[in-house]
Amino acid sequence: MELMIRNEGDHTFLKLQTACFDLKTLLKASKNIDSSYEKMEQKFETIQENLNMASKRVAPLQSLSIATKALDTKIKRAISPALNLLDSFKLSESLQQKLLDIASKLLSEKKSRKRLKKLLKYIDCVDKLNEAINSISRESEPAIQKLQEVVEYLSRTRATDNYRTERLRETLITLKALYETEVDSMRFDGLLDEALLNLQDEYEGLLKKLRHENIRDYDDDDGDGKSDYKVVVVVVDKGLGSDLEVEVIRRISETLATNDCLDICIDIFVKVRYRRAAKALMRLSPDYLKTYTTEEIDEMDWESLETAISLWIQHFELAVKTVFVSEKNLTNQVLGNIMGGIVWPECFIKIADKIMAVFFRFGEGVARSSKEPQKLFKLLDMFDSLEKLKTDFSEIFDGEAGADICLRFRELEKLLVHASTRVFWEFGLRIEGNQDGLPLPQDGSVPKLVRYAINYLKNLAMDSYSAPMAQVLTTEQLWKNGILSNLENNQDFLKKAISNVMEAIKRNVESKKLHYKDKVLSQIFAMNTYWYIYMRTRNTELGRLLGEPYMKQSYRKVAEESAYLYQKQAWGTLVRLLDKEEIKRLNKEGIGGLVRGKMEAFMVGFDEMCQRHRNKYKIVADADLREQMKDATVRLIVPAYEEFFDTYSSQYLQVKAFLSPESIEGTLVQMFEGGGGGDGKPNLTRRDSRDRMERRVFVDRSRLSSRWSEFDDMSDF
Repeated sequence: MELMIRNEGDHTFLKLQTACFDLKTLLKASKNIDSSYEKMEQKFETIQENLNMASKRVAPLQSLSIATKALDTKIKRAISPALNLLDSFKLSESLQQKLLDIASKLLSEKKSRKRLKKLLKYIDCVDKLNEAINSISRESEPAIQKLQEVVEYLSRTRATDNYRTERLRETLITLKALYETEVDSMRFDGLLDEALLNLQDEYEGLLKKLRHENIRDYDDDDGDGKSDYKVVVVVVDKGLGSDLEVEVIRRISETLATNDCLDICIDIFVKVRYRRAAKALMRLSPDYLKTYTTEEIDEMDWESLETAISLWIQHFELAVKTVFVSEKNLTNQVLGNIMGGIVWPECFIKIADKIMAVFFRFGEGVARSSKEPQKLFKLLDMFDSLEKLKTDFSEIFDGEAGADICLRFRELEKLLVHASTRVFWEFGLRIEGNQDGLPLPQDGSVPKLVRYAINYLKNLAMDSYSAPMAQVLTTEQLWKNGILSNLENNQDFLKKAISNVMEAIKRNVESKKLHYKDKVLSQIFAMNTYWYIYMRTRNTELGRLLGEPYMKQSYRKVAEESAYLYQKQAWGTLVRLLDKEEIKRLNKEGIGGLVRGKMEAFMVGFDEMCQRHRNKYKIVADADLREQMKDATVRLIVPAYEEFFDTYSSQYLQVKAFLSPESIEGTLVQMFEGGGGGDGKPNLTRRDSRDRMERRVFVDRSRLSSRWSEFDDMSDF
């Protein structure tokens, strides 16, 4: 145990000895390091003294270096824009030479498509030259300003030698002179200006080439070698010019606008396209448009005016739907990108305004002219054409630019509405006032005024005219009262209006009837006229509009009543002469004289009445009416005469002195079948009369070669 303790103590002692030795070594090394630090500190102090001395000597050179660098930066900043400006001058000179080369090739090119492509290159070069000149203009003043600043700085600070400063000053003077003389010359007197003038000529020439080739006309020849008016034929318009032509014109427009030539560009475009549009319409020979005042129109004969209005309707539609559609598309394509699209609508309106004014002027003249009855149908044609064009017109002349033209369009419609309604109402008033200026028909035939009026109303009731007439009447009512009264639709207005005219015709007939002193002729006149009105309107649009019950009650029934009175007044007296009641009251001695007196009075009256029918009375040339009257007269006269003749001829009469019943019948048949009035018409084949009063005669449509064929000349109306 003791041994173990002693060994552990020895080991610890050895460790302590070793540690002591190591500490001595470290202390010795530390002492040596301290000595080295002292020596190094002395050396650093020496170096610091040397550096301080060197810094004092180098400081002026360092300031000079910084100043030199700053001056170099200032000079470079001043010279760099000037160098860029010189590069722009070089580019401009290069582009001018290229422009001359393209212009030379352009002059020698004859093929249209290749020439257009070269023209596009020419336009590109003009645009680049303009940009180069603009760049020079933008860069010149800043470059001169910066260069002037550095020259003034060098002169003031003398930061460099006089030689270098003088060179910069000379460069400044040269740039100023170049800017003041060359830049304006390049823009306004140089090749760019000449190129712009060339583009203006090309612009005008290309616009003139874009023509409306799709419009032509031919004479409406009815086969007799006479032409009533021209019919316009229009092929579907595919646009004006090819895509390449339009592209070139558009590019020229934009180039001219960019180079402060927008006013010139617009002036050329409007002038050329107006002339082209006008020339396209002039190919249709619209000479009628030269006549537009109310006085001039009133002096035109009706046939010429009717033709002029028909042409106006065709040409107006053509101008709106074809010519101006094409012109509007072209204007948008060419000028649509200029100034954000605010220019082209005004340009299009300038093109259309003068032409549309001529059309409006003629239409207004017609609407304001005298209100003759026959004008109604052409006024309705004009109104209907405007109604059909209204949507297209509003689309073509839309926006603020087209407001004035659209306003004039609406004003023309108003004039046509007023004119149409006034013509119609004045027509009724003329009938009411019996203003045909003609004497009563001396033979009791249908008066000219009634024939005209019925055919007039028949045409007005046709589908082609009833709708616009109803719309006109409705529109007029709305403008006057602001309401549609109690009527349900347009046709109610038309029916009421036509009914009023029909009543006016009836009052006119009744007024004329009272002027006849011959009561028989008065009834023939009424019978003829009312029968004519009924037969001419039944199974027509007019008859359907007014209604069959109305026509039967107002006209057929009156005609039948007049026929009854005619029979009573014309032939009833003769039948009463053959009455046997008076004879029965006499003795045999007085019978013979009375019978012979009655027969002689009958024969005188019969002969007189037949003469009147042949020479004075006329039952209208209507086979059905004549047949009915013939049968009724034969049934009235012949049986009574035959009975009287058979009863007394054997005892009291000399048979040879009086006509036989067969002769009486033959005379009546011949009288009626001849038509009366000495017209010499051939006899008609007799037909069974049992159901003739129920038979209906239909109008022969083959006689109506046109809707105007039944109109009589109403120059006196």
